[in-house]
Amino acid sequence: MKEEFIKLLKEVNREGMDRLIEFLENSDFFEAPASTRFHGDWKGGLLEHSMKVYEILKEKNGDSDSVRIVGLLHDICKTNFYKVDYRNAKNELGVWEKVPYYTVDDTIPYGHGEKSVMMISEFIKLTPEERYCIRWHMGFTEPKELYTTIGLAYKKYPLALLTHEADLEASYLFDV
Repeated sequence: MKEEFIKLLKEVNREGMDRLIEFLENSDFFEAPASTRFHGDWKGGLLEHSMKVYEILKEKNGDSDSVRIVGLLHDICKTNFYKVDYRNAKNELGVWEKVPYYTVDDTIPYGHGEKSVMMISEFIKLTPEERYCIRWHMGFTEPKELYTTIGLAYKKYPLALLTHEADLEASYLFDV
């Protein structure tokens, strides 16, 4: 799956993409979970989730450089974000043992969608539509004070709404 992900990004005609791919390859992106307990909470879950969001978004809107960038990179903010820690839990025999679990280690506390936009922008130039799609992909899980802003963004850039839908579908219908 990692090879397919990289191949899809390499086919995007955007200056700086090679540096972005190099960053990803030198990070934990391909091994990281997508979350600590909700969806994709396993090693490689972030890669699986990102690929599924891209596939769903491509079905909804066709394939394009923007669909690839938005679908594959919307959660780049989760790169170098999780760490493994240990806790005690009883095994199937009722014996206590140390078991690994993921915890958050947010060294760049800049939000979620906005952090992804910032990180991607360090390597490639995003179009306004791509910035809106990535920034607002969490949709109405954002604070209610932002609902009007989110609605306006979705009216201005329908691909942003489709990105949110694809993210929800990947998370809840496919559990990645």
